[in-house]
Formats: sequence, structure tokens, C-alpha cells
Amino acid sequence: MRRSVQIKAIVILLLLMLVLCIWYAIAAEDRRGLLIVSFLDIGQGDAIFIEAPTGRQVLIDGGAGTAVLRRLSGVMPWFDRTIDVVIGTHPDQDHIGGLIDTLARYKVAMIAQSSVTGDTPIWDTFRKKVAEEGGLSFFAERGQIIALGEGAYLEILFPDRDVSNVDTNTGCIVARVVYGITSFMLPCDAPQAIENYLVRLDGSGLQSNVLKAGHHGSKTSSGPLFLGYVAPEYGVFSRGCNNSYGHPAAEVVARFAQFEIPTLDTCTEGTVTFVSDGSSVRRR
Repeated sequence: MRRSVQIKAIVILLLLMLVLCIWYAIAAEDRRGLLIVSFLDIGQGDAIFIEAPTGRQVLIDGGAGTAVLRRLSGVMPWFDRTIDVVIGTHPDQDHIGGLIDTLARYKVAMIAQSSVTGDTPIWDTFRKKVAEEGGLSFFAERGQIIALGEGAYLEILFPDRDVSNVDTNTGCIVARVVYGITSFMLPCDAPQAIENYLVRLDGSGLQSNVLKAGHHGSKTSSGPLFLGYVAPEYGVFSRGCNNSYGHPAAEVVARFAQFEIPTLDTCTEGTVTFVSDGSSVRRR
């Protein structure tokens, strides 16, 4: 009797696994030809998950702690324990703290980080985890392209030199994700000085459909020159509710309104996801 019950349980489990695999295959087929970018609701910090049309996955930053693991479970299949690319934009805890847990949970093929250095235990632990992961690890620098397949790619806009001895925000990785004629501007915590520098380098080449507001909406970022050249259809504030920094700053909110850029906020809306078919971007 007990053996019969065990066999039935095994059969049910196998059928359940088969149904889940079929469901995932159908879902994956539905996503073919689409780039999906999710600004994860991880509290005060940044965590951006990107799934390319080929299924390649990129995680840019991971917030301060374990919240990123819960959010990843909502955008990745439960059985998936690999991520193709992880980028830690700079050593601040609200960007790399959660990547420590991510590297412990997932097998990562490629890890990019800025040459800017930190001086905290979190930074030391992150560097140790990167070394233990064993994947390809490198310093991101302007001009590098990470191909994501089917024409989608991630380009590094900054740093354009060694930034090991500058402020961590000043030396953070500014990236742009491109698919077809659509793009997403991801300026980490870069201050207005770096934004204006990129305007001088790239000008109208900065135009993007979606802009993650720099430094969580701090008044140090999202300057008028940068906003004018990026000219996004949407802006996103990635921040925690009632944070002690006052993000987003009132003047930044007003600046987005002045440019008639609608904004979304991970505090009030949770994870914010966009889908691109290479021709246009829509909110999911």
C-alpha cells in the first residue's frame, strides 16, 4: 500500500514538473522578439533586471540586501539558477549589497564592475564573492559592448578612464541598453557633472525611450541638459518609501514635469516593467 502511494506521488510530481516546463516553454515563446526591462522594487537602491529577446539575462545592481532574491523570483523561472551578466555599478551598499546574495544563489557567467574602489566591509565581501564565482570578471569602460543577441546590446558610456580614486558616485557605470530603435538610459548615481560630460561626448546619441532617474531622484542628478538630450518617454524613480534622503527631490520631480516626462516610482508602484519590440516601448 505504501509503495503504491509513493509511486502515485512520484507520478504526480513528474506530471507537475512536465506542466511547468510546458508552461515555461509557452511563456518563453511569447517573449521571443521582445526585450524586457524591469526596475525591481527592492526598497532604497537600484536593481534592474533585463531579459533579451534571446533569453539572455542581465542584472544591474542588487539593492542593499536580500529583497533582490524575492524580486528575481518574480521575473525568472523558479528553476533558473543562472544569470548571464551581473553589473555592480559602484561600491555603495544600496547597489551591491544584494549582489552578494545573488552571487551566492546564482551561477553568473560574466561580472562587470567599475574601477572605482570602496572602503567598506560590504565592498570587501562583494569583491571576495566575485573572485569565488569564477566567471569572467572585468572593469567596465566606455566603448565596451555586451551583445545580448538578435540585435540587442548593452553599451558602456562611462567611465572612460581609470576612476579608482574618485568619489564612488562619480565613478559609477553609466550604461544604455539598445534594441532596434529603442533604448533605456541607466545612469546609476552619476552626478550632473558626469551627465553634462556625456552630453558633450554623445549629444543627441543619448536619446532613450526610458530614463532611470540618476541617484534615485536626488537633486545632484537628472540635470536639465541631460534630460533635454535623453528626452525620454518615461522616467523611473528607483527608491524606497520614506527614505532618509528625501528621494526624489521636489526640484527633480518638478523638472521631469517641466519637460513633460511622465514618471513611475518603485515605491508607489512596485516593480516597474517595460517591454520593447525593437520599434516601440510599452509599459507592462
